[in-house]
Amino acid sequence: MKTSDGTLARAAAAGDAEAFSALLHRHYDGVFRLAFRLTGSRAEAEDLTQDICAALPAKLQRFSGKSRFSTWLYRVVVNATHDRRRAHASYKRATDGWGDWEMHRRAADAETDSQLDWLTRAMRSLPDDLRDTLALVLDDMTQREAAEVLGVSEGTVSWRVSEAKKHMRALHAAEEATQ
Repeated sequence: MKTSDGTLARAAAAGDAEAFSALLHRHYDGVFRLAFRLTGSRAEAEDLTQDICAALPAKLQRFSGKSRFSTWLYRVVVNATHDRRRAHASYKRATDGWGDWEMHRRAADAETDSQLDWLTRAMRSLPDDLRDTLALVLDDMTQREAAEVLGVSEGTVSWRVSEAKKHMRALHAAEEATQ
């Protein structure tokens, strides 16, 4: 019988290293996928995922079990991404634009698959709230689960997905028109 995530989380919070290892084994790929969708950069997602895993033992103390562990964990990922974006925005202001160009060049060089590259660019062009919502829904979360992670209503999630699709269709049409 498979031990539930909630049981493993409580055991890991109490210091059980095997329980923590089992949680990481179950959820590491999902955390990385979501971090990648939220950041649009493989290197950034890898760093973010490692930072989250390093901080997770302390954060598990605050897991109450009111929601599914995966929902709680995705909220941790979204919050960490927001923190990283704020730090990046401060850095960007300090470097006055030169570092931004270099980061975009490196990201473009790292991505070889044209469809993934287009999706990444399209996701980056979305406002943060639409990007966060779409990333969760693309990770096979239901709208209810995404609403819980983001702390908004299901109707807001539905509207955000619709707006993101409109934005991406318009972006695709504009690119097609210039080719």
